[in-house]
Amino acid sequence: MLRWVVVALLIGICAGAEEHKKRKAVKAKSLSRGWGRNITWVKDYEEGLLKMVSSKKPLMVIHHREDCPYSEALKKAFVAEKSIQKMAKLNFIMLNLVEETEDLNLAPDGFYVPRILFIDPSMTVRQNLVGKYDNRLYTYEPADMELLAQNMKKAKVLLHAEL
Repeated sequence: MLRWVVVALLIGICAGAEEHKKRKAVKAKSLSRGWGRNITWVKDYEEGLLKMVSSKKPLMVIHHREDCPYSEALKKAFVAEKSIQKMAKLNFIMLNLVEETEDLNLAPDGFYVPRILFIDPSMTVRQNLVGKYDNRLYTYEPADMELLAQNMKKAKVLLHAEL
């Protein structure tokens, strides 16, 4: 009888461990929101700032909407560009936000999507790393992946030059 209790207990422990692994995988996947499974994403701006300061890596913040065709098109281009995915993974603290923030620092020229901001460890939005549009400085389109990659390289170089 004791043998059956031990067997049942072991089965229950194994099943619980497997469920824990599944929940952890779902949580990690949800933070990427389709922007890159191999990138480590932070859950919110505060966590991003903390990791940015401790790692001395710039923070890249992507504002988007899941129901926005422009955001979805940018996401597909972002994921398809391997050099951008690699730089994001290795050189940046990454955050993508679906919910709009009330923090005016994250909307230096307005609340629109998609927009991508680079923030350095001094907690300054890099106003010299922008897209090609005068009326929405921080927006990028799928055709702008080369410009985005250049800005990512500049963010990395600027950071190391200032340290």
